[in-house]
Amino acid sequence: MPSATSRVHELNHALAAHHLSRLRSVDTSPADFRQHVQTLSTLLIAEVTRELRTEPCSVTTPLETISGEQLAGRIAAVPILRAGLGMVTPLTELIPDIEIWHLGLYRDEDTAQPVRYYDKLPPDNPASVALVLDPMLATGGSASAAIETLKEWGVPKICMASIISAPEGIAHLTTEYPDVPIYTCVIDSHLNDQKFIVPGLGDAGDRIFNTLG
Repeated sequence: MPSATSRVHELNHALAAHHLSRLRSVDTSPADFRQHVQTLSTLLIAEVTRELRTEPCSVTTPLETISGEQLAGRIAAVPILRAGLGMVTPLTELIPDIEIWHLGLYRDEDTAQPVRYYDKLPPDNPASVALVLDPMLATGGSASAAIETLKEWGVPKICMASIISAPEGIAHLTTEYPDVPIYTCVIDSHLNDQKFIVPGLGDAGDRIFNTLG
């Protein structure tokens, strides 16, 4: 069985490095910030979905009929509200039939613990694969709560996708859920006393939705 750390995949891509620099800048407008999030999500999701299960199909081209492949099973995107919503559009473009299920989690600023306030997962009929989306993997608390909810739903395969991750969040998830691979564009230095990722980019939700005040 592969080790937990071997299931952490950090994207090494020139375009990712370019868009991350723009994403981090305090001078990036909300509109541009959203665009960079979507571009980085596209690059990241291409890696997350690299080994999705496929099944054979028959395709008729203008010249002949050939054997091809198509995605098998039901695939669900599970954005953690609200910042995770910024990563959804690339998935709907790459996988038009994807199911979108929402989990509402926020971090209590006093305890830094996740609080679940919204959950519309059905009680049965789980998806074959669930991709948890959150731009920032900080403490790992919200991601852990989301993964636990999906496991209770009965999802057999779960992947975590974050644009920026902290070592503390990665350690938290790999300890609790060593079977869940983590895909991230970059692993930053550490969390500060307020549990924000350093150097990070501030509050992803506020920057996506222009609610900095």
